[in-house]
Amino acid sequence: MLLVFVVSLLGFLAIGIPVGFSLALTSTVMLLFMNNTNFIVISQNLLSGTDNFALMAIPFFILAGEIMNEGGLSLGIVRFVKSLLGHVKGGLGYVAVVASMIFAGVSGAAVADTSAIGSVLLPLMDQEGYKKDKSTALICASGCVGPIIPPSIPMVVFGVVGGVSVTRMFLGGMVPGIVTGLLLMITWYLLSKKENLPTFPKASFKEVLSSTKDALPSLMLPFIILGGILSGIFTPTEAGVIAVVYAFVISVIIYKKLSYPQIRDIFVKAARSTSVVMFVVAAATAVAYVITVAQIPRLLGDLLMATTSNKYIILFLINILILLVGCFMDVSPSLLILGPILLPIVTKIGIDPVFFGVIMVYGLCIGLITPPVGNVLYVGCGLSKISIAQLVKKIWPLVVVYIIVLFLITYIPDLVMFIPNAVMK
Repeated sequence: MLLVFVVSLLGFLAIGIPVGFSLALTSTVMLLFMNNTNFIVISQNLLSGTDNFALMAIPFFILAGEIMNEGGLSLGIVRFVKSLLGHVKGGLGYVAVVASMIFAGVSGAAVADTSAIGSVLLPLMDQEGYKKDKSTALICASGCVGPIIPPSIPMVVFGVVGGVSVTRMFLGGMVPGIVTGLLLMITWYLLSKKENLPTFPKASFKEVLSSTKDALPSLMLPFIILGGILSGIFTPTEAGVIAVVYAFVISVIIYKKLSYPQIRDIFVKAARSTSVVMFVVAAATAVAYVITVAQIPRLLGDLLMATTSNKYIILFLINILILLVGCFMDVSPSLLILGPILLPIVTKIGIDPVFFGVIMVYGLCIGLITPPVGNVLYVGCGLSKISIAQLVKKIWPLVVVYIIVLFLITYIPDLVMFIPNAVMK
């Protein structure tokens, strides 16, 4: 049945059928191989797969990211960070990383993060003499922090799939996200120290104060979201609603950046993105049901346990699997497919599901900046007008940074679990 699952899914994807439909068809094929023609269970699981309050967070965070992107909030963040770091050699690189980390506190998605920060910074970096390929590589790598620093759309997806606390997962992503940002800045320093990169004059106190004042509404949003969730004022789903309302008010009333046609286009784009994600969630729920009935997780777990009982080796093998899958499939579909298979295995060997969820999300996010699928790479290429080959050549040192952090958080669990355990005892 595992062979049927893999061959069916890869076969449907290979002939160009979209992921959601491929998953639904795969569940049908598996039922046929099990001599089960009760196809109504697929319809039932398609419906129940999206009938979950926690999933409501996804459309709201997608919409909040779109509003921030179009409403000029990312521009305010970039100007603020530039006033602090622009005078440092290669300072715009550090601006890219820090601005992406701040924007990650709202968008929850790598593509939105990369698009928002890249559209502002790439023209400026090009104008100041930065190499396009290097700049684009850094912005793409920084954008991948989006789903790691809370809030995070993939963490919401895993929380629903694994039945774990989304809030604890949000908290678990904080340290890995910050460590990744710091290592990206160190790597940028090593890669650019020999280049004659320009610097901006050091901003005066008055200029810093002015940029802080302009960016303050944007900077407040991540703290409102996390503060509200941690204090128990609202749930992660309700936080998404707060984010939308706040971003809308800031963009329309304070920054006055959005017109009616733009607002209409924002809602259409958010609706399209949401419909794709939610259909994949629905179809993956149907597959997960059939996988469970076929006892694939138990059989795979028995196979792994027969090979080794060492949980560190099992985690190593799972990380390799996650990295490989991430190269060929987007984050959310991968979580929905692998989650029901791997979660019973790791819980059987005593791994905390929240800890594993953060590792899984982090590992799959690396696939966003690796060929051949790497969605963030194509966003970067579109923004900078360079080829995918040029970008891949420059991004590999930054991919290595992500892989190093992946194994660090795998074998030093406190990097993930310290904050959730301290805040939510």
